[in-house]
Amino acid sequence: MLTVNAYAAPSASEALVPTTIERRDVGAHDVLIEIKYAGICHSDIHTVRGDWGPQSYPLAPGHEIAGIVTEVGPAVTRHKVGDRVGVGCMVNSCRECENCRKGEEQYCLKGMTGTYGAVDRDGTITQGGYSTHVVVTEDFVVRIPEGIELDAAAPLLCAGITTYSPLRHWGAGPGKKVGVVGLGGLGHMAVKLAHAMGAEVTVLSQSLKKMEDGLRLGADSYFATSDPATFEELARSFDLIINTVSAPIDISSYLQLLTLDGALVNVGAPAEPLPVNVFSLITGRRSFAGSAIGGIRETQEMLDFCAEHGLGAEIEVIPADKINDAYERVLASDVRYRFVIDSSTLG
Repeated sequence: MLTVNAYAAPSASEALVPTTIERRDVGAHDVLIEIKYAGICHSDIHTVRGDWGPQSYPLAPGHEIAGIVTEVGPAVTRHKVGDRVGVGCMVNSCRECENCRKGEEQYCLKGMTGTYGAVDRDGTITQGGYSTHVVVTEDFVVRIPEGIELDAAAPLLCAGITTYSPLRHWGAGPGKKVGVVGLGGLGHMAVKLAHAMGAEVTVLSQSLKKMEDGLRLGADSYFATSDPATFEELARSFDLIINTVSAPIDISSYLQLLTLDGALVNVGAPAEPLPVNVFSLITGRRSFAGSAIGGIRETQEMLDFCAEHGLGAEIEVIPADKINDAYERVLASDVRYRFVIDSSTLG
C-alpha cells in the first residue's frame, strides 16, 4: 500500500482537514499518477455533506484530476511514465454489460465505480483527487493533449465532458440554436463547447451580471430569466437547452422555449424532484431528458476537441488550505468559473 497526503472530510458536518489515505499497490493493469491539479466540483460539496445520501468517512473527494504518470503495471499498454493524463468521475465499471461494450461505461448496468465515495470491485471505498497520488486501472485514464495546460484541463474531466456529451448526442452544430441555463462551472464550458461546435448560443441566467463574460466565452446573446419578458421573447426559439443549474427551476417555462422536436437536457442535479407540466411536452413534441458525464472514449474525444479548438476551463488556482473557503464561495456563486487545487500544496 502507498500512503499519500490528502484533504478529507471527517464527517458530513465537519470541514475538510489534511490527512493521509492509502492507495493500493500498482497492479498489472494499473497506472500510478502524481496528481498536479484537482478541480472542485459542486457535486464534491453535495457528496461530502451527505446531500445525496450517507457516505463513508473520512472521505477525500475530487473527480477532476490532472497529473503525470509515474509508474505503470507490467501489462499496461495505453500509458507510459511521463504521460500527461487525467481521471474523471469514474474509475471502474463491469466492462461486460451492453452499455460498457458500447463505450458508455457511465451507464454500466451493474453500476459504474465513482472516483470517490464508491465501493470498488475489490470492496474498498474509493478516495478522490484531493490527494497527491492515485492508482487507477489504465482503461479509465485518459490522455491530456499537449495543447491544454494541466490546471485548465482538470475541470474538463467533469464540467467538460458533462456538457460535451449532450451537445454531441443532441446534435449541436451549425444551424442549431442552443440555450445554456446558468453560467457557472458547467455552464461556462457548455457555452465554449457549443460555440466551438458552430451552434448559435444563448445564455439564460438569473441576472445580467455575467453578461460580459458570457459573450466573451462565445455566447451570441444573453438573457435574464428573472425578467418575464425573456420567456415571451424567446418562446419556441431553441433546438436544444442544456440546464446546468442544481437549483430548482420552472422546467415547464423553459420547455416553452423549445421549437418543435426540441430537447431540454438536465445535467445539473437538484436535490428535489422537478415537476413538469406534460402539456409543455405534448404541444411541441418536445423532450425533457438527462445526461451523465460521458464514456471513456467520448471523454478522450472531448479532450482532443478542446485541444484542437484551444479550449480550457476558466479557473482560479488555490492552495489546499483554501479548500473550505472555496466551498463557501462555490455555494455563494463567487467563482469564475472553477476552483482548481494545486496538489503540490498538499505536502
